[in-house]
Amino acid sequence: MDKPLVNRVAKSGLITISPEDYFPKGEIKNFDLKDYLFQGLILREKEFRTALKEHDWSAYKDQHVLVFCSTDAIIPMWAYMLVSSYLREVARSVFQGTPDEFIKHEMLRAIENIREEDYRDRRIILKGCGEKPVPPAAYAALVWKLQPVAKSIMFGEPCSTVPVFKKKT
Repeated sequence: MDKPLVNRVAKSGLITISPEDYFPKGEIKNFDLKDYLFQGLILREKEFRTALKEHDWSAYKDQHVLVFCSTDAIIPMWAYMLVSSYLREVARSVFQGTPDEFIKHEMLRAIENIREEDYRDRRIILKGCGEKPVPPAAYAALVWKLQPVAKSIMFGEPCSTVPVFKKKT
C-alpha cells in the first residue's frame, strides 16, 4: 500500500525569506570623478564645471548613480554636490560611494521597512544560497528586525538549517 508523498516543509509553517529580495531594483551606473582630474590628482574647478556643463546627463535617466573617485585624490565636498545637482533631474537616485556600499545601504533601508507584525510568532528561515552576494550586514539587520517578534530564526534552506534564535517559552 503506497502512501502519498507529503511535503513536510510546506506543512511546517516555516517562512523562508530570501535576502536577495531586498537588493536595489533598477540599473546602477558609476560616475567616477577620476575622469575629471588634472594629471589624475587635482580637481580644477573651472575645467570641472565646464566638463559637467557639457556632459550628456541623459545617459543616467532613471538610473541609480554612484558618485565616487577611484583614485587617491583629495576631492572637495562641493564636487560631489555639483554632480548630484546635475543628476537631480534625470537620475533615479544618487549615492556617494562604491557599488558594494550602495547595495548594502539600499538593502538595509529596505529591511528597515519590513512590517514586523507579518512575522509575529512565525518560524523564519533566512535563505543562505542565491545568485547575488548578500552582504553580512543584511543578515544581521534581518535578525535584529525580526527577533523581537519571531518564534525562531534559522539560516540556510528548509532541508538544512542552522538555528540562530529561538524564543524562550
